[in-house]
Amino acid sequence: MNLLFLVHRIPYPPNKGDKIRSYHELRYLAARHRVHVGCLVDQPEDLAHVATLRQIAASVEAVPLDPRRARLRSLTALASGEPLSVRYFASGALRRWVHETVERERIDAVLLFSSPMFEYVRDLPVPVVMDFCDVDSDKWRQYVAHAPLVMRPVYALEARRLRAYEEKVLRACRSAVLVAERERRMWSSMPDGLLEKVRVIPNGVDLEFFAPHAGPPAAREPRAIVFTGAMDYYANIDGVTFFADEVLPRIRAAEPDAHFYIVGSRPAPEVVALGKRAGITVTGFVDDVRAYYARAAVCVVPLRIARGIQNKLLEALAMGRPVVATRAAAEGLEPGAADALRTAGDAAALAAECVALLQAPDTAEALGQAGRRYVERAYLWDRALAGLEALLQEAAGSSGATPETVPAAAPQRVPNPV
Repeated sequence: MNLLFLVHRIPYPPNKGDKIRSYHELRYLAARHRVHVGCLVDQPEDLAHVATLRQIAASVEAVPLDPRRARLRSLTALASGEPLSVRYFASGALRRWVHETVERERIDAVLLFSSPMFEYVRDLPVPVVMDFCDVDSDKWRQYVAHAPLVMRPVYALEARRLRAYEEKVLRACRSAVLVAERERRMWSSMPDGLLEKVRVIPNGVDLEFFAPHAGPPAAREPRAIVFTGAMDYYANIDGVTFFADEVLPRIRAAEPDAHFYIVGSRPAPEVVALGKRAGITVTGFVDDVRAYYARAAVCVVPLRIARGIQNKLLEALAMGRPVVATRAAAEGLEPGAADALRTAGDAAALAAECVALLQAPDTAEALGQAGRRYVERAYLWDRALAGLEALLQEAAGSSGATPETVPAAAPQRVPNPV
């Protein structure tokens, strides 16, 4: 097939949630088909990775996106009735490239990653498969409960507008994808049988890259508690602040040497401030996150705002580390997760689970081994993405194209910086 893949953020390097999924989709499809990638680049340093993308894809158009200008542009949507997100990811340059590519390359089908990318093809006669990933409107709904009072009406408005927009996009697409059954259930009230278009394609995890003895050598620290993630993302900021304020003091009351590592790039000022407290280290960017998984006595995913599947959780499980997570963070997991990690509903319960594992290292190690076995069963990228390829082949067939494959290429693996 000749595919067009449009992504709201450059799908490389795979160092944060959406980029991990989009990279693996590209890797899988480009090994079997011709894939033309159009994307936006919101971090200038990521432009250096366009050359790597060009080694994977048939062609690449990477358009810089200035986040400050994009935020100002998105505010104009308040009066227009559009979701803020649609205006945020708008680019005339990328739109022109999309139209030219569809005409020049005779595209068989289009894969869109994130609903605002629908604007680039809404007026083109090409069959579309939409990867919504998560129900983005629900993320904004959750923000309302935790945001400053002045922003709550804006977030509530965005949640309502995105919900209507998701329905409009779903009507126009040949088929659509969500990352977890939990997300699909949120759309159970969709009218006119629209939910029949939606398939669940879960994330996977690279079981060779994230393995118990993979990565740079690192000695286990018997009281190390580790969180990983992009630290300029609101849900992660809220999660580590909640853990530092309400959970860690309870842990350190029982285990005074417990130390919380916040590992991830671009820490927001409020996260940097946490690093000044006793028992907390904020690392900023690290070259290879596996070194911190390896040193962890416990990995935590204390998110109060969570959608879909948390890649950080899958990675920790694949590394064979014991994991303690909020129920919100673990809710999107496939069946069988109950024996693979510990979950809790409030600060006191999270602290109790962490303390129990810190004080029983044999139990913690057994839990880590169970987590590894769980992801080996449930989270294989190639098995999941075969379903996505099938949807694209169906879409291409509906347009009269004859789906073709090319010889598979070996997947590229890269260090996982955070």
